[in-house]
Amino acid sequence: MKKDPVEHIKELSQTLVRQEDMFVVDVEIKQQDMNVVWVYVDSETGGVNLDECSRISRELSLLVESEEIFTTSYRLNVSSPGLSRPLSDKRQYAKNRGRTAKVKYKQEDDYKKIKGVLKEVSDEYVKVQHEEGNETSIRFENLVETKIVPNI
Repeated sequence: MKKDPVEHIKELSQTLVRQEDMFVVDVEIKQQDMNVVWVYVDSETGGVNLDECSRISRELSLLVESEEIFTTSYRLNVSSPGLSRPLSDKRQYAKNRGRTAKVKYKQEDDYKKIKGVLKEVSDEYVKVQHEEGNETSIRFENLVETKIVPNI
C-alpha cells in the first residue's frame, strides 16, 4: 500500500530539518497542471534563511525522486511559513512570545476573537494579554487560528 504523499514528504522532511535545528510546520500539495509541493519549515532559535531552504530543497528533491512519490512532474518549494500563514505548531508560539497576534478560539459552543500580545506559552495553553491589560488563557486544543500581526 502506497503512503499518503503529504505524510511521506513530511516524514522525509522532518529527518532533514532536524539536522538543521529546524522543524516542519506543514506540507501541502496543490494540484495544478503539475503537482506543486510546499514544505514550510521553521526554527525555534531564529529565522530560516534562503540558503537553508535551498539546501533542504535539493536534498528533499533527491529523496522524493528515490522514493518515487510522484509518477508525474512536480515542483518542490521549501519556505518559512511567513506572517500570512497562521501558527500551527506549539513551537511557533514560544518563538513568537512578546509579539501581537489575532487569535480565534473556541469557548464552549461559541467562537471568540481577540487581539493581544502572546505573553506566556506552556505545553497546555497560551496566555494572551489584551490591549486593555487583562489576560486570557487559551488551551491549545481550543485554538482555531492564530496570526501574528506585523509590527510596522
